[in-house]
Amino acid sequence: MIQDFQGLLERLTDGGLEFVVIGGYAAMTHGSSLVTRDLDVCAVLTPDNVEKIRRLLADWNPKHRMTPQRLSFLDHPPSGVSLQNLHLQTDHGVIDILSTVLGLGNFDRLAAHAEILEVDGRTYRFISLDDLIVAKEAVGREKDLLAAKELRAIAAKRAQG
Repeated sequence: MIQDFQGLLERLTDGGLEFVVIGGYAAMTHGSSLVTRDLDVCAVLTPDNVEKIRRLLADWNPKHRMTPQRLSFLDHPPSGVSLQNLHLQTDHGVIDILSTVLGLGNFDRLAAHAEILEVDGRTYRFISLDDLIVAKEAVGREKDLLAAKELRAIAAKRAQG
């Protein structure tokens, strides 16, 4: 399976969706050696934004990956519905779009503390290193706790100079 994180980021940005990159890809961008298989972002999932995401991903065959039927995101849910989270499989990879992050809060909270980082010549908002540590610890899975430990070491190294 292709994981075109850059393509997904560019598509969302060029389409005008406001988001903050969170999760494993953010950890990698902050210097983590751990690998991720999906792109996680935090965004406001109003009916308008859901429709915008639908338009942006339409030609990439987006399907709900958490449903046994793998329903098409182009048809489900119906227009006009607000959502909390989207877990999508596309032709360019897996993307999870969350409206809140455990331990931290919603998009506005994350955006206020986000870091602007460059990836392949383009800039994006990423969850701050400190916030990412809090989020990973709040989730509490073994892999997230391991990531938090590594991220703490990265933060300590940055603080030294």
